[in-house]
Amino acid sequence: MTFVSLTRLRIRSIRYLPLFAIHTMRSLRQVKKAPGFITGSLLPDRSWVFWTMTAWDGRESMHRYMITGAHKTAMPHLMHWCDEASVAHWEQEGTALPSWEEADQRMRQSGRVSKVNHPSPEHSGLNYRKPRATGGGTI
Repeated sequence: MTFVSLTRLRIRSIRYLPLFAIHTMRSLRQVKKAPGFITGSLLPDRSWVFWTMTAWDGRESMHRYMITGAHKTAMPHLMHWCDEASVAHWEQEGTALPSWEEADQRMRQSGRVSKVNHPSPEHSGLNYRKPRATGGGTI
């Protein structure tokens, strides 16, 4: 079984975008070398929203990546930079990532919000706009 991790982050102000971009690039370099990483996709969306979807050989591999290196360094900043943040995980047959439409459905059905210091009114209910279905890139 393949373990899939889905994240959605909305940067609350353009002033945080440069630092977010630097940490994102460092985390992308890290994930490409992470043991157990299979494939991934990044979707820059409207209104400073960013989606990531990654496939792993198991939950443990994803967790090791999450708590080490560049990703670990970036995570504490997200509470300040973001006004919306959520995550969903599931296991599936095969390594192909689902469409962004399916990812959106999974986030709404089984996702959980992450702690942010300045939540938007939509944050707690996952009441966000549907993601665009095209324009993402492979990690």
